[in-house]
Amino acid sequence: MKKLFAAADRYIQRSDWKTIAVLKFCLLALGVLAGMAVPAKHKKAVAAVALPVFAVTYFPLLFSFAREALQKDAGPVDG
Repeated sequence: MKKLFAAADRYIQRSDWKTIAVLKFCLLALGVLAGMAVPAKHKKAVAAVALPVFAVTYFPLLFSFAREALQKDAGPVDG
C-alpha cells in the first residue's frame, strides 16, 4: 500500500492543473454513476453520508487554494 501511495504522490507532483481537472471529472462521473445505482429507498442515507464527507474535504481545499491565490508576493510558477 505504501508503494501505491508513493506512486500517487509522484504522479500528482508531476501533473499540471489540466491533468488534475481531468482526474476530477473522471471521479465526478464515477460518483454520478454510483449514485444512479443506489436504490431509491437508500438515497437519503447515502446523501446523509456523502454531504458531510463533501463538506469536510471540499472546504479545507477551497480555503487552502484561496490562501494560495491571494498571496501577493507569489510569483509565477516555472513548470
